Amino acid sequence: MPNNLLRLAFILHIIFITPTKLFSASTDIELMQQKWPFNGIFGRFDESSLQRGFQVYREVCSACHGIRHVSYRDLKGIGYSNDEIKVIAADYEVMDGPDDNGEMFDREGRPSDKFIGPYENDKIARLANNGAYPPDLSLIVKARAGGADYIYSLLNGYKEFPDNFEASEGMYYNEYYPGNQIAMPSILMDDIVEYSDGTEATQSQIAKDVTSFLAWTAEPELEERKSLGVKTLFFLILITIMLLGVKRKVWKDVE
Repeated sequence: MPNNLLRLAFILHIIFITPTKLFSASTDIELMQQKWPFNGIFGRFDESSLQRGFQVYREVCSACHGIRHVSYRDLKGIGYSNDEIKVIAADYEVMDGPDDNGEMFDREGRPSDKFIGPYENDKIARLANNGAYPPDLSLIVKARAGGADYIYSLLNGYKEFPDNFEASEGMYYNEYYPGNQIAMPSILMDDIVEYSDGTEATQSQIAKDVTSFLAWTAEPELEERKSLGVKTLFFLILITIMLLGVKRKVWKDVE
């Protein structure tokens, strides 16, 4: 039995604790690995960082990117009250209807609404971004190899084009992006936002906070899932010990 518990502990350590060496999808450059509080079997989100990240998304990223899989009422999961959520949702207009006359109409957003995107449709989005479609960010952390480390690295990976690099018109150089050319300009810089909690808004801090927020949008149930997983593991270990004790008692007289 002790050997089995050691094996289980080792497997859990490999899965949840041991850091993996990750690289950009396009080059051999190593990603900028961070100690995310939500990593590991006991990992939890930092609520303050999530709220700052939401502020960055709202003031900077939402001009081009949507998070259509998230509802305003979901913000309760990062510490906002119902009244605060109503105020946030009311800042947006939603097309609804038809009404009794069969016509569509605009109304204030409600907590039950999904986040309103910046563009009415994909064609308008491409026209506004030189033909490039800004992806929805709801699941971006789960959709990219490297997860949060990749998003953080990408946001901090803008450089000047190297000498003799054949750059396409309207593109920017990023050492972590596949092909090193990206249509999105570098949008983060020191003090681009003024944090309401007084945190110093350095580029690195802004990138870390918005990445944390996007990790939450991709997996808002993470804390609940991990809590259930830990309880299940302890239950299984306890049952195993109890069954081993029963087995020894039943077969103790058998040679």
